[in-house]
Amino acid sequence: MRFNLPKNDKKYHWTQHCIRKMMFYGLTADRIKRVVRNPKRVEKGVAENTTAVMVPGANRNKPSEIWSMYQQKGSRKVIISAWRYPGVSPVGKQILIPADILEELKKDGIME
Repeated sequence: MRFNLPKNDKKYHWTQHCIRKMMFYGLTADRIKRVVRNPKRVEKGVAENTTAVMVPGANRNKPSEIWSMYQQKGSRKVIISAWRYPGVSPVGKQILIPADILEELKKDGIME
């Protein structure tokens, strides 16, 4: 399967971190845009001034969730990260993000 790199436009800006995670989890730009536009659940993101949104995965036998974290800057959404969560995450509780991901976000200047 060939991965098409998402293009920055007037509505969306894609970080390198997000692009790497999309490649790792096999997520497309259209799928992430759909998650951002029509989320099933909205939570406060772990980074400052961010929003995390989720939709359930398609496979009923193996439940998962597709998450995306973005920051609104004017009329543009900066897509910071995207990931597939195995299982069903607890509602209203902050999702535990692995230490290596947090370090990568800090290194990229997304989190402080």
